[in-house]
Amino acid sequence: MERKARAFWLRAPGHGEIRDVVLPEPGDDDVVVRTLCSGVSRGTESTVFRGGVPESQHAAMRAPFQDGDFPGPVKYGYLNVGLVEEGPARLLGRTVFCLYPHQTRYVVPASAVTPVPDGVPAGRAILAGTVETAVNAVWDAAPLLGDRIAVIGAGMVGASVAAVLARYPAVRVQLVDADPGRAAVAHALGVDFALPADALGDCDLVVHASATEAGLARSLELLAPEGTVLELSWYGDRRISVPLGEAFHSGRLVLRSSQVGMVSAARRSRRTFADRLALSLDLLADPAFDALVTGECAFEELPRVLAGIAGGEVPGLCHRVLYGPVAEPAGS
Repeated sequence: MERKARAFWLRAPGHGEIRDVVLPEPGDDDVVVRTLCSGVSRGTESTVFRGGVPESQHAAMRAPFQDGDFPGPVKYGYLNVGLVEEGPARLLGRTVFCLYPHQTRYVVPASAVTPVPDGVPAGRAILAGTVETAVNAVWDAAPLLGDRIAVIGAGMVGASVAAVLARYPAVRVQLVDADPGRAAVAHALGVDFALPADALGDCDLVVHASATEAGLARSLELLAPEGTVLELSWYGDRRISVPLGEAFHSGRLVLRSSQVGMVSAARRSRRTFADRLALSLDLLADPAFDALVTGECAFEELPRVLAGIAGGEVPGLCHRVLYGPVAEPAGS
């Protein structure tokens, strides 16, 4: 019987829609997954939705199972949790995470899914891709015992980094954001919170994730001599100014990037992408991460909701998309 599904597509910048799709016939090493929930990666997907991916980054920004090309039509997304309906016995009936777009059912190689640990609910497991970014950032930063650390920007990525760093022994971690409402998120994650003007300085490490010029400038201001800013923000097609005057040279400050597409060089010889994702799912056994999911909608509402997220009318952190029987096309 022909397998059908429904998928969210960006028809053109600013215009999303739900399309019926026909699934390929699964091979011997494939799995058929029915989506339980997916997550909107707010920063990246907003940039994609508004058509803000620079042409020079079209190849680098491709999601693993993306269809179409930027700026559109394109099927994009990478935070998907589902149930394996067909496939190898070791995975049959398992809840799995996959870097797949927003789609009700899909066929992928078995190697592309990662089983979700029993102690991690599906609704929290959608954060695995974001926590994976945080794990890679911490591997890149390599904090030392006793380091004084600030994380600027309490969005999905920044809050995840702060949560991971808070589990390091004897470090001072402060989550910094211009929105005082993010103090509740910091409290739930077990970290200190400050507004930018009140942030503690003399930092050995600042992780910047606010995607703003002001946030990057404040990150450099908070560094101790020879301290490092690890830049996690992705600005898409926006040009920003970096304040490299004042104490940047005299303080021998460091500004370096981190990106989830490559495993940290220090770990590359002995850690794989699969290792990193499995570790991220293990970390999500902590219910504190539930604070990062701040909204929900049904799959059918995604075109409207994603437009609201991209336009700033739907605030919050991770937005969870729920899939139910109503989302399935007739004859599936």
